[in-house]
Amino acid sequence: MFNDRSSPLSLLQTRRSGKPRDLIAPGPDEGQLRTILEVAQRTPDHGKLAPWRFVIVPLEKRDALAALLETAYRAEKPDAGRLEMESMRQFAHQAPTLVVALSAPVEGSKIPVWEQELSAGAAIMNLLHAAHALGFAAGWLTGWPSYNEDVRAAFAKAGERIAGFIFIGTAGREQEERPRPEYDNIVSVWDR
Repeated sequence: MFNDRSSPLSLLQTRRSGKPRDLIAPGPDEGQLRTILEVAQRTPDHGKLAPWRFVIVPLEKRDALAALLETAYRAEKPDAGRLEMESMRQFAHQAPTLVVALSAPVEGSKIPVWEQELSAGAAIMNLLHAAHALGFAAGWLTGWPSYNEDVRAAFAKAGERIAGFIFIGTAGREQEERPRPEYDNIVSVWDR
């Protein structure tokens, strides 16, 4: 069983992202989404800088997002085929809830940008945990839209980058486990 909510530890031990293309309604309501984003704020943040931001893309703005993605993709790849363009539209319309997560490092801070970027990733992980704890499934995607300058400019301020598109909803199909690393391949004991 994935995202077992019987205890905090079970939830963490069984955490599994939902594939955004498989997420269906219902998604979180306004109050639940606020809770999810408030939990995301409770992340390690050296210097108390809050080097991240979140932009909610409501359902009624998904057509506008699709148009933005299609225009930006066509500008970058003028010979793009029908399937490529359909994938941009599909990306914008998957899952009932979409939050764009931004890495927003504070310029001139004594806290290294790398630590601020790590904090942004931790905030997104907290967002995913909170969504799962409320009984939803969520998935974090990057891909082409995260790295395109026109898309970035539509969401981010100067110096910010898109850290990912977080899709939240209800799992519309049975989730499957994905390969996980072997414990001994990623854990060692320092012996110098």
